[in-house]
Amino acid sequence: MLTINGRVSLRRIRWHGAGDGSCTVFDVYLDRAEQTMSVGAREIGCRLNGDGKNFDKAADNLARSAQIYTSGETLRVMIEDEGKQVLKAQQSGALVIPWTADDCKTRTGDDGKTATGPTRIYMGSDGVMVPMVTDEEKKQRRQKIKEKRRRRGKKAKPLPKAKPGADQEYKEFKIIAYYDETQDHRIVAGTKGDCIEAGVVMRRLATRIHLDEADEKIGNIDGSPWIRNQIERRELSLDAVGLDFYHLSENVHKARRIVYGEEDQAGKAWADELMHTFKHGGYDATWEKLVPWRTTLRGPAKRRAADLLLGYVSERRDMIRYPEFIEKGWQIGSGPTEATCKTLTARLKGSGMRWDASNAEAVMALEALSQSGLWKNYWQTLLPSAA
Repeated sequence: MLTINGRVSLRRIRWHGAGDGSCTVFDVYLDRAEQTMSVGAREIGCRLNGDGKNFDKAADNLARSAQIYTSGETLRVMIEDEGKQVLKAQQSGALVIPWTADDCKTRTGDDGKTATGPTRIYMGSDGVMVPMVTDEEKKQRRQKIKEKRRRRGKKAKPLPKAKPGADQEYKEFKIIAYYDETQDHRIVAGTKGDCIEAGVVMRRLATRIHLDEADEKIGNIDGSPWIRNQIERRELSLDAVGLDFYHLSENVHKARRIVYGEEDQAGKAWADELMHTFKHGGYDATWEKLVPWRTTLRGPAKRRAADLLLGYVSERRDMIRYPEFIEKGWQIGSGPTEATCKTLTARLKGSGMRWDASNAEAVMALEALSQSGLWKNYWQTLLPSAA
């Protein structure tokens, strides 16, 4: 067995009874999963992989830092298997979240630190693209392995049954996050599933943190229809759902560049004034400016850009509530969710990386464990019998 203190060889008694079969009692105590790497070795391997560029590099760092020697391929299998165990623990509820809505009080004391205000939780969700191994790439890889074996001229074990690859080079993974005002309490998760599966995760996490018991429940999202649909379908009972201010700004500036040009100062002044009106006047005041502005434009490209902006804003008018949010002290940006998307998929987006969806989801689950502050909980509490 490979352990955090090096490789250990063990001899143990195997008991056998006629009609009863055999049993090796010590194996159960040694490692409940009867794996060939101890919990300590698995933890440090997963920890180093989180900041690594690839599995070979992580294996080298493991050897240099902890004198645990293994191949990159062995480490890859172990890490992906561990991530899948994390997913099972998340889905079954075996992974305890050590906080609920009651712990998320806002700080309104004179010192700015005393938690005397209402409990407040934000909900965010987004989609992020992850590079996939296509079915054609898998077939090419398998053919190269077969050719290499033929050239070697030695008998080898049969290749495992081929697994189908993805039909596209990228797949959208869904990210879900709940957090309080200061992000002292946060829980994040990712799924390779579609919007319906993402909605299931939304509801599961909301139930476990007792979202319904929070005094203030706010959604900050990029305005994607699938997110809004799942919020309603899963009955998350949010007090308000706001459009991320940055995503609105992106769409305004996209129209500006087409209508005025990239560096036109008048265009920049127009965009700044429009965003100021959105922020302090809300939807109605801004709409009264946009409609007349559209009539002044000449040329199909400019009018098309204006129509796209008007359509984007109109479809999300019930989410453009910035004056109300500011008055109540609520955040108007989904920055924490955007940051979560980057951190959860950073390990998956290195140069030349391609993934099977299930393996990418497993690696992402380990990072979600860290970002949620549950790393120590998982290793010390979830697997006490194997430690």
